[in-house]
Amino acid sequence: MERLLVVDDEEKIRLLIRKYAEFEGYTVVEAGDGMSAVQLCRDHPRDFDLIVMDVMMPELDGFSAVREIRKVCQAPVLMLSARGEEYDKIHGFELGIDDYVVKPFSPKELMMRIAAIIKRSKSSDTPQNEVLEVKGLRVDFTARIVTVDGQKVELSPKEYDLLFYLAKNRNIALTREQLITNVWGYDFYGDDRTLDTHIKLLRKSLQEYSSMIVTLRGVGYRFEKKD
Repeated sequence: MERLLVVDDEEKIRLLIRKYAEFEGYTVVEAGDGMSAVQLCRDHPRDFDLIVMDVMMPELDGFSAVREIRKVCQAPVLMLSARGEEYDKIHGFELGIDDYVVKPFSPKELMMRIAAIIKRSKSSDTPQNEVLEVKGLRVDFTARIVTVDGQKVELSPKEYDLLFYLAKNRNIALTREQLITNVWGYDFYGDDRTLDTHIKLLRKSLQEYSSMIVTLRGVGYRFEKKD
């Protein structure tokens, strides 16, 4: 049975999520603030299959809490926020969150998003002993390590999944629908801007090799490996 950590300073929000989550068969642990959530993850770093984290909380906001949690726990994170600005979403994805839901939200849709994230996190199929090297860019698919000119690059889990899929299908034009379906899953409930945001972040991480990810106007993207 999957365990969720639900972090929100509003008790009624926590109770609402608990009600629907337990109906879906999840075990729910609650935290009323970011500090408590960080401590729970430090004490039990492998206990949670997913963390639902509110952004705006007293003492320690959700972004800061995720930054601390990521040091000890790699559970997927779904952020909740009353703020829907692109900047906030980008900031969250830069920290390695998996999804971002704006309040007010549909509890049923939230459960579907949670199920989709957990399903993806448990079904990652990494090829064995495969390494891609293009000039100074090195992608070790087995170890999930990316280096640029010998320096390790820190990617969020979803940035890595996106790079993996692009590189695996290098020199092939990939539609937006193909990328969303294969990287986020058939049951993805976000919008197209999520893909664009991750492409932007990935290009930033690849530095001088960002041009290998080519935009195909009206189609999607292609990873160009030039020998």
